[in-house]
Amino acid sequence: MKHPRAPIVVIGGGVAGLATALAAAPSPVRLLCRAADGTGSASALAQGGIAAALDPADSTLAHAEDTLVAGARHNNVAMVRWLCAQAPEAIAWLQAQGVAFDRDVDGALKLGREGGHGAARIVHAGGDASGAVLLRALQAKAQRAAHLQWRGGLDAEALLLREGVVCGVRAIDGQGRSHVIEASAVVLATGGIGALFARTSNPPGADGAGLALGMAAGARVRDLEFVQFHPTALDVDGAHCLPLVTEALRGAGARLRDAAGRLLMDGLHPQGDLAPRDVVARRVWQARRDDGRAWLDASAIAIEWAHAFPTVLAACLKHGIDPRRQPIPVTPAAHFHMGGLAVDADGRTSVPGLYAAGEVACNGVHGANRLASNSLLEGIVCGRRLGAVLATTPAVNARGMHHWAERGSALAAPDLSRLRDLLWQAAGPIRQTGTLRHHLAQLMAWQGQGWQARLAQSLLHAALQRHESLGAHYIAPSEMDV
Repeated sequence: MKHPRAPIVVIGGGVAGLATALAAAPSPVRLLCRAADGTGSASALAQGGIAAALDPADSTLAHAEDTLVAGARHNNVAMVRWLCAQAPEAIAWLQAQGVAFDRDVDGALKLGREGGHGAARIVHAGGDASGAVLLRALQAKAQRAAHLQWRGGLDAEALLLREGVVCGVRAIDGQGRSHVIEASAVVLATGGIGALFARTSNPPGADGAGLALGMAAGARVRDLEFVQFHPTALDVDGAHCLPLVTEALRGAGARLRDAAGRLLMDGLHPQGDLAPRDVVARRVWQARRDDGRAWLDASAIAIEWAHAFPTVLAACLKHGIDPRRQPIPVTPAAHFHMGGLAVDADGRTSVPGLYAAGEVACNGVHGANRLASNSLLEGIVCGRRLGAVLATTPAVNARGMHHWAERGSALAAPDLSRLRDLLWQAAGPIRQTGTLRHHLAQLMAWQGQGWQARLAQSLLHAALQRHESLGAHYIAPSEMDV
C-alpha cells in the first residue's frame, strides 16, 4: 500500500513562511506559528516597502550595485544579481495576490528613496504600513489555499531526525501539550534575533528561536556577527521593543540633529542622512553617548502625515510627541540579522530535509549590512523559489534509528533581561574587542544556561573572530588589533 506523503512543515507565519507555503502547492503544507492568529512577526512591523528597479531611468544592475556597496561587498554577488533581477516580477506577483501599492495622481506606482539607494525605487503599500498590508494579503491567500493547513499557537521546540535527515517537528501549545508532526521537509522561517538586544525594532518573538533550533540539529551557520541596527527607532525610556521611525521619512527630507540642533550627518558621508544604515546608526549612537539624545526633525517638510506616515504619526502621538511640530527623539535599535543558518540558493541547509528562508537564513545576499527595503523582497522571492523546489522534491524515505534535536530550556525572565543588556553593551553598533571578550567570559560562566545564552555566545564568538571592521560589524579604532 502506498502511504500518503507527509506534509511540508513551514515554521513561521511572516512573509517568507507564507511565500514558501503558497509556492509549495499542490504539495500538502502545515504552517506553524507561535501566535494563534498568525500575528507577531517582524514582517507586520516593516514600514519600509520593497526595493525594485521600476523607473525607466533605473536598472536592476544599479539596484545590485547599491546592494553590494551597502553590504561592504561581503555579499554573494550571484545571489544579489538574481534578487534584484527578480524584484520587478515580485511586485507584479504581489499585485496579483491583492496587494494595493501606493500610486500617484496619475495612477503610476509611487517610488520612494531610502538610505543607500542611488535612485527612488521603493514601492510602498499603505504609506509606512507596507509589511502589514503584504501580510494581510498573503494570509488571506493562505487561508483559502486547499493544500495549506494553518496551525497557530504552536512553538516548535525540537526536530526529529532519522538517519541524519530531518523528518518531523515537535511543538508545544499554550497548555503545555506536545504535538508531533511528521514531515517530508521542514522549513525554518522564524525571523531574526533582534529581541535578544535591550533595544530593538523587532517584536518580542524575534528571539532567534528558529536559529537555535537549526543549530541544535547541526546546521552550519555563517556571518552571525553581522547585526544591523536601524538608526531611527523612537527613543522611549525603559522600553524594549521600540516603534520604528521609517527611513522613508529621511527620504522625504527629515534631518538628523544633535542636542544643540546641529546636523548629525553633515560632511560625514556623500549621501548625508541617507547614508547606509551602519554609518548612520554609529553616528546616532555617538550623539546619544555624547549628548544624551539624538533627534530626527521632520517639522519643516510638507507631507500628508496621515496618508504617508500614519504608523510613525500614531506612535509619536501615543508618546506625547507631535512630529509635525517638534523633533522626534531617536535611538539605534537592533533591526535585522544578516547572518543565520547557511543556505544555498534554494534554501537548503547543511542538514538534509531542513531548509530555511527569510531572516533566519543566510544565503549571502545582504553581505555585511542589508540595503534598506531588501528584506521583504528577499522573503518573497527566496520563499517562492524554495516553495517551488519543495513542490518537486521527492520525499526522502528515512527509516531506522531516530533522535530528537532539542532547542533546550529557555532562560528565566531576569536572566533574559540581563542577556539583552549584555548584548547591547558588547555587540551594539560600536564594538570593542576587550568588551566582547569580557562579556563572552561572563556568559560562559552562567549556570543553567538557556538556549538564548548559547546563541549569544555563538554571536560574540563570531564577532571576536572577525578582527577588522566590516559593514555592521564595527570595532572601535582604539581597540583595533595590530
